[in-house]
Amino acid sequence: MKPTEYSTSPTRRSFVKKSLAAGLGFNFIPAYLTSARAADNPQLPPSKRINLGCVGIGGRAGSVIPGLTEGGTAVPVAFTDVDFVTAKTEKNLKAFPDVKRFSDFREMLDKMGKDIDAVSVVTPDHTHFTAAIHAMAQGKHVYVEKPLTHTFEEAEILMRAEKKFKVVTQMGNQGHTSAGAEQFKQMLAAGIVDDIVKIDAWKSPSLWFMNAAERALIKGYPPEEPKPETLNWDLWCGPQEVKPYSKMYHPFNWRGFHLYGGGMFGDWGAHIIDFAHDHLKLGLPTRITPLALADYNQIAYPLSSDIRFEFPARGEKMPAVELHWKAGGDTKIEIAEKFGDPGPDGKVVIPNPGATGSLLHRKQGDYLVQRGSHDRHSLVYPRSKMVEFKDAMALHPPKYNHFQSFIQACMGNGSTESPFSIGGALTQVLNLGTIAEYLNVDLQFDPATKRFINNDAANARLSGPAPRAEWADCYKLA
Repeated sequence: MKPTEYSTSPTRRSFVKKSLAAGLGFNFIPAYLTSARAADNPQLPPSKRINLGCVGIGGRAGSVIPGLTEGGTAVPVAFTDVDFVTAKTEKNLKAFPDVKRFSDFREMLDKMGKDIDAVSVVTPDHTHFTAAIHAMAQGKHVYVEKPLTHTFEEAEILMRAEKKFKVVTQMGNQGHTSAGAEQFKQMLAAGIVDDIVKIDAWKSPSLWFMNAAERALIKGYPPEEPKPETLNWDLWCGPQEVKPYSKMYHPFNWRGFHLYGGGMFGDWGAHIIDFAHDHLKLGLPTRITPLALADYNQIAYPLSSDIRFEFPARGEKMPAVELHWKAGGDTKIEIAEKFGDPGPDGKVVIPNPGATGSLLHRKQGDYLVQRGSHDRHSLVYPRSKMVEFKDAMALHPPKYNHFQSFIQACMGNGSTESPFSIGGALTQVLNLGTIAEYLNVDLQFDPATKRFINNDAANARLSGPAPRAEWADCYKLA
């Protein structure tokens, strides 16, 4: 294995700290316009490629990094991971064996900042923010896996940073750049998704915390277990409290714990409600009501979740919307008979909406729009109605996919479909859902002030627990 590299230079660290604390703007020279890296990639000249610093190279990064580097316009020049062995990093290490390795992204940026144009962040939810803000403060474009952040306030800071540092950003909800997404825009333009008043959104049980048998094995936080020698546990915990190591956290099951992950909102929420949230301009809700949380506690996310969000009217053809979220348990969704079509025998065939997705209800009740998840295209029931809308329902894939649209935007070619201004607002809705799952009380929220009404405990959860001291400066961007 290639040795992990370290740097102790205080100069760059001081620069990052000052830029974060003061929120200052800087003029950056992109690395692809410098001569410092001309020999790095003989296939493309420096002016036609993007050098990537990759924070997190295991798990989901096994798809993200190949997606960003497909075609050779982007090449990784630095890998950072807190565990190059346990976290299933083999795919990227085999594909890019000579890339320099670091255990701490701050070391990577200290030592190689001048040679990096863009940074990918594919780590547990609770460390997305710290890596992203450090990179943005140094003028790096940033791709961050969904959910963008672990808390509402972290998303707020990243949206401000996007404007301040003027860098290209993309949240990794890949369906937002797809034929399905283009189709939804066409449907919006044609008026097919006008007057939506209710959205049913659901996700079938998945991950350990939605399995009663697996869940029963965990009482409170997991007991301490021997830590893999290859894992830097302190860095893995990042700004959050350092609990005793358990394999229930690393390399993946962290998502089931409030302390480190976003539960099912963090895992699938962005893939299910993203089209409706963005294109119907839902914004932030005014009320979040937990209707039922099975096996509720403040350590692990619920066994099943049933939550109602209320969004205000946004203008003509955009009335108030009730979004009903169900995850785990009995998530079977039934479609009314009037939205079916006659079968060969003349009997009405009622559509099966499947295990995951959303249904958009119009106030007129004349038809129903179904969205699946990720890049899946939409359907209209009854299907006879979809024939009427066939032109608007046609599928036209975008020029670039989600990964390559980010790389091309970094090169100055076009823009991304899910920048932090869009992905951050969506993430904040998901964050509000996790707060409801944590407190299990009816919550009223003011979208103007971005605060809960008469609930100090809920307002404290907007920023979450105070970060550990060495990470505190990340949260001081003005």
